[in-house]
Amino acid sequence: MSDESKRLEQAREFWARPPRQRTLTQLLETYQTGSFGPEQTATVLAERHQALGESASHSIISRDDAAMSMLATAQQQLKATATSLPLGGVPVSIKDLFDETGMTTLAGSRALAENQPADQDAVALSRLKAAGILHAGRTSMSEFAFSGLGLNPHVGTPPNPFDAERITGGSTSGGAASVAFGLAAATLGSDTGGSLRIPAAFCGLTGFKPSQASVPGDGAFPLSPSLDCIGPIAPNVACCRTLWEVLSGEVADATPLTRPLTLLVPESELVSEVDADVAADFAALLEQLEGMGVRLQRAPVEAIEAAYTINQRGGLVIPEAAAVHHELLAAHEAQYDPLIAERLNGGRDITASEYLARLWPRTAIQQRFAQQVQDVDAVLMPTVAMRAPRRDLLEQDGALFAQLNKRALRNTSVFNYLDASSISIPAPAPQNEEPLGLMLSRPQGQDVALLRVAETLEALLAR
Repeated sequence: MSDESKRLEQAREFWARPPRQRTLTQLLETYQTGSFGPEQTATVLAERHQALGESASHSIISRDDAAMSMLATAQQQLKATATSLPLGGVPVSIKDLFDETGMTTLAGSRALAENQPADQDAVALSRLKAAGILHAGRTSMSEFAFSGLGLNPHVGTPPNPFDAERITGGSTSGGAASVAFGLAAATLGSDTGGSLRIPAAFCGLTGFKPSQASVPGDGAFPLSPSLDCIGPIAPNVACCRTLWEVLSGEVADATPLTRPLTLLVPESELVSEVDADVAADFAALLEQLEGMGVRLQRAPVEAIEAAYTINQRGGLVIPEAAAVHHELLAAHEAQYDPLIAERLNGGRDITASEYLARLWPRTAIQQRFAQQVQDVDAVLMPTVAMRAPRRDLLEQDGALFAQLNKRALRNTSVFNYLDASSISIPAPAPQNEEPLGLMLSRPQGQDVALLRVAETLEALLAR
């Protein structure tokens, strides 16, 4: 067997592994040792896309194999340069709402098809390119990012990696699927009400929603400008930390915590009103964590309750999204997913006084949240109140779609209103093959501290 054949076989073996066995650290170490390089990665990802059929085409809807191969070859020939870049040769997929030079940003819709191509990359994408990524393709998403379930009738809905009949969650649906299926090492997505954390939870991955100000949103098609955040989905916390450092320009302290964690489990509807299997797995995990020395506090958090109450009244997303889409929806409603159009039309009747009544208390509630959790390492909750539902039921029943979409978003969206730093990590679930998403959150601006806590908890769960 030739050296090239050996490198290709090693690349095929690597990309066939489960996500947690093909982290960014492992990939970059493999490149450095010469087992295989970016060129073999590009070849293998093209093979996997072909072999996976609809699972791939419904996850990554647009890709340029020739461009990826050319860049990978250049990086492999200039190995010293490639390995000096933080993401040199790392394939990252891109959510379809980020501007990319020469391409029309569709945001998962047909309504933008006549728009002019972008004349520059979104800031987040340009930073990833400067860090050396291989562009693994643009991913499917809920139309205009306006759903936590991830359905898209225009380009297809990606299957859940644990059960093809179930959804991945949204709105970063194709991004999560691309990582789960070994079509990318990580994905760039957005989170307005849970769009990184929900698909991460449903697909056994890690999804990080940083504080809004830490990553510029310039060049990303908006949903709710007050809430939109940019972040990654990846195999583990360290991968998300590496990507966030590139996206934000900040440096995170990766030193693990050596003292016992103190985590606050809110006593509220958000934790108590979850499906029975989620509740059972969460309770078992809490017992396991206490046995490992984690200190758990159980108490109501008034700021969380206040944010939840505002979100239950409709929050900020629907009125802001209705404003963003006011003219486009009037001109092109027939081209929208009917389920998305119905939600947007519902925002037209919200009065300015009602919107402001939801918006004006926000800063004060954020400040109270910071005060009320200052003595703990993070708030701990199930990421989603349910397991991933079946796709066919959602497609056939608009009322069920609306009910489960609200239920999927109820836990995560609270922390968008608070502009908290929030992350979902997968945890073994005693009663289920599909892991349970555990959500850790800290107040606005505490991204570095949250990542340290999440890595510490992740290490405990891996014992």
